[in-house]
Amino acid sequence: MPVRQVVRGVLAMKQVFDQLLKFLQEGISAIFRFVELIWTWSVDQISKLMAVPWQQWPLLKQILLVLILAAVIWALFQVGRELLNAGAAILNAFAHLLGVLVRTLPHVLLAGVIALGGVWLMNHLDNAALQMPTWLQASEQTSPPDNRQSKPPPPATPQTPAQQTSPPQDQK
Repeated sequence: MPVRQVVRGVLAMKQVFDQLLKFLQEGISAIFRFVELIWTWSVDQISKLMAVPWQQWPLLKQILLVLILAAVIWALFQVGRELLNAGAAILNAFAHLLGVLVRTLPHVLLAGVIALGGVWLMNHLDNAALQMPTWLQASEQTSPPDNRQSKPPPPATPQTPAQQTSPPQDQK
């Protein structure tokens, strides 16, 4: 395979990989913007709840406010617990990813050394030693090799006897 085709293939793979990364980055960014919108709205609502003038309210309304605050605290506790579990899972996955990256380094290095050796071999190998035998080469044959004549083909233009015996003369 010619080197230019390999380079084009590598560049195409890099472009696909870069587009995939860009797509993932934009998707994750959109998710985080949505999450930020929800968190901002929720914090704003909780702040408004905490800013109400509850001191002047009747006792029944204050008890209702305490129940609402308990529900908000319970929901935030659930969020905190899930975020803590997710954070631990992310750290575990990241540690596992780093371990896999370290374990695969010898194979990556081996692939690079093989590629380097292949390039060196292709650049330093004598092409004359790699000539294909004549019996394997494709040729323009009109008949099978067994039936070929052993005589050379006749000349294309007839020559006169003077042309056949006299060598070409230099003109000065």
